[in-house]
Amino acid sequence: MNSPIIQLLVLAGIAVFLIVRLRSVLGTRDGFEKPPVPMADPTARRADTRHGFEVIEGGVDTDITEHVPDGSESAKALGAMKLAEPGFSVGEFLHGARGAYEMILMAFEQGNLEDVRQFLAPEVYDSLAEVVRLREEQGLSVEANFVGVRELVLKEATFDRATNEAELTVKFVGELTSVVRNAAGEIVEGSPTEIKRQRDIWTFARGMGVDDPNWQLVATGE
Repeated sequence: MNSPIIQLLVLAGIAVFLIVRLRSVLGTRDGFEKPPVPMADPTARRADTRHGFEVIEGGVDTDITEHVPDGSESAKALGAMKLAEPGFSVGEFLHGARGAYEMILMAFEQGNLEDVRQFLAPEVYDSLAEVVRLREEQGLSVEANFVGVRELVLKEATFDRATNEAELTVKFVGELTSVVRNAAGEIVEGSPTEIKRQRDIWTFARGMGVDDPNWQLVATGE
């Protein structure tokens, strides 16, 4: 056998050895090679979306954390409300609550509850109407002027995921002048010039994701 053939066989043997060796190296994962990325579980992804409502893409939702502590039960409830109704804004709700407080409070003071009946739960309406009725029976009338809201704080938020029913409890500190007169027009309580401060804790409720945008006052307290 001549020399060129021997050299060719030797080179072919070396090539086969290198191919086998290369395959064995490519079949291992050593050093700093990144591990394979696992396929995402669609079920897990849906669960993350459903239960991780307090975390939004891009960071913390300041519309929530400006009013309640981040990670609190109220924050989670507000996040769930936003999932049920993406257009919901805590800031806009509180702005509306401020106006509703003045409107309902003045309607009660002046005895004109029919004007705000759609914003009152039946039991709240009945309770306020009874006070107005007793006042009228005694020949008393109220003259009130709303000065403003000195303090407005979101105290608590709850959300029923089964019914999509949301409840927001708000503390108000309002300022107003109020005078109670008897049938003869005499002042029996209050002063037309003295501003008094009134504290109320009201709870508003609404089904999220429904066509009716109005919240109803469902509970009152101090």
